[in-house]
Amino acid sequence: MNSTAQVLAVLDRLLATAGPDQRGALWQLAESGRELDANLVRLPPGAEVGEHQEDVLDVFLVVIAGSGRAVTGAEALELAPTTVVWLPRTSRRALVAGPQGLAYLTVHRRRPGMTIKPSAEAPVTHEGGEGPCMLDRVCSDCGRLSADPAPVFCSRCGERFPEL
Repeated sequence: MNSTAQVLAVLDRLLATAGPDQRGALWQLAESGRELDANLVRLPPGAEVGEHQEDVLDVFLVVIAGSGRAVTGAEALELAPTTVVWLPRTSRRALVAGPQGLAYLTVHRRRPGMTIKPSAEAPVTHEGGEGPCMLDRVCSDCGRLSADPAPVFCSRCGERFPEL
């Protein structure tokens, strides 16, 4: 782990140099030994990150450019540059980009690694075999595994999952 402070990204430059139709995660925090995850995400005009719920982590969202709305149940929060939104764990939320699109930075505690545990009702057996394939729950754009068994949109980058 590197314990020296360093500049990792200049967000306006990343946005300025991204292709006009480039969407999703433009940058991700990737330093080893980190305790945080962060992503710069860009949505084109009118694009949406469908309603979803993050059960484990609080998410801190900072709007960098553009505009839009964060829909949290019956409430719609207006998003504009420099707006800071706290999305507490277990809250339901969706994002909708405005006419100029929406670019935002998300920051949250680093997600613990995936583990497979037996259910409390199931007896523990050691017969082996392969675990269930979850490739249909992996975002083709950013590689995040969705906790939702039938995801529609990636909660990290907003990419739509293919319909099965």
